Amino acid sequence: MKRVSVLGCGWLGKPLAISLLNEGYSVKGSTTREEKLETLEMNNIEPYIVDISDFEEFDGFLNSDILIIAITSKDVDGFENLISQIENSDVRKVIFISSTSVYGRLNKVMTEEDAVLKTPLTEIEELFRQNNFFETTIIRFAGLFGDDRQPSSWFKNGRKIPQPKGFVNMIHKDDCIEIIHTIIDQNCWDQTFNACSNHHPTRREFYTIAKLSNDFELPEFENNEVYEWKIISSKKLQDVLDYTFIHDDLLKIG
Repeated sequence: MKRVSVLGCGWLGKPLAISLLNEGYSVKGSTTREEKLETLEMNNIEPYIVDISDFEEFDGFLNSDILIIAITSKDVDGFENLISQIENSDVRKVIFISSTSVYGRLNKVMTEEDAVLKTPLTEIEELFRQNNFFETTIIRFAGLFGDDRQPSSWFKNGRKIPQPKGFVNMIHKDDCIEIIHTIIDQNCWDQTFNACSNHHPTRREFYTIAKLSNDFELPEFENNEVYEWKIISSKKLQDVLDYTFIHDDLLKIG
């Protein structure tokens, strides 16, 4: 039985951990809050308190074959400490959840070959990419949605939506989970993937349909003088993993 540790059992990490359990994996899961331990335990996830910023020892949590990192922390020092502990653990495979926010809006289609912004997130990516003690696959997810995270509820209280002529880059939680399963099943390591629906309606079109289909008022948009956009390509992921998106028409699910 493969052992998997999921660092960060939140909106994505918890259902991911449950899905891995259903596939027969032994799963450890972490949270930073004591009150969430019982919920993890009730779902048969072996619970741990892990906060990488506390610089504690995480030996028990890292007693696994695969580590999936699904936290939003950008604490470079904390990740350096975590990596040093991974080096001395049983973990030899890591999936690091990153974001397509690493790409600037350059009015072009962005692939994994394009330059990224200099940010704490890209610095953390590089720490994992350069480590020789274990293999890491980095997944850069686009905007996340699904379940209670619905675009129709965004931009409330009179907030105007910027860049209406720009394009939407999003991915459903179901696809996030299935992509992670596919990477593990295919033993696909030492890769960096963009993960984003192939459908890129304009922000005006997408948010208008999302709001109206859920009985919200017509959204308001900023009148941007500078036109900035990017389209995230997932061609590499689809080619390497032979992956087909579950939710690939954003106007049907927005």
